[in-house]
Amino acid sequence: MGRHRYEDLEVYKRAVDLAVEVSLRTRLYPDFEKYSLTSQTNRAVYSISNNIAEGAGRNSDKEFDQFLGIALGSAFELDTQLVISNKLNYIEESDFMKVSKDLEAIHNMIFGLKRSLKK
Repeated sequence: MGRHRYEDLEVYKRAVDLAVEVSLRTRLYPDFEKYSLTSQTNRAVYSISNNIAEGAGRNSDKEFDQFLGIALGSAFELDTQLVISNKLNYIEESDFMKVSKDLEAIHNMIFGLKRSLKK
């Protein structure tokens, strides 16, 4: 099939919203985390939507599937960074729970999209 319209994909929209939400939260992290946890967290969350968009623009479903795999890896990386942030009390428990729930939905949507590409 190839060439998907990423702007129309619900998973892309949710990933962009999550990126905004996480970016706003990391602005509250301590300054000394700027070049470590803050930077890594933002890179991971931006990578999710970026890879969905890049993969959608590729010429084959196989390539799209590869980029979705990268997006999924970034989502799992983000998951770990959020757990660490929560344990360090950089993010409030209620915010952590909300973002984790949103991230889990994105995981599931990426898995579903990957499955649909293999049909």
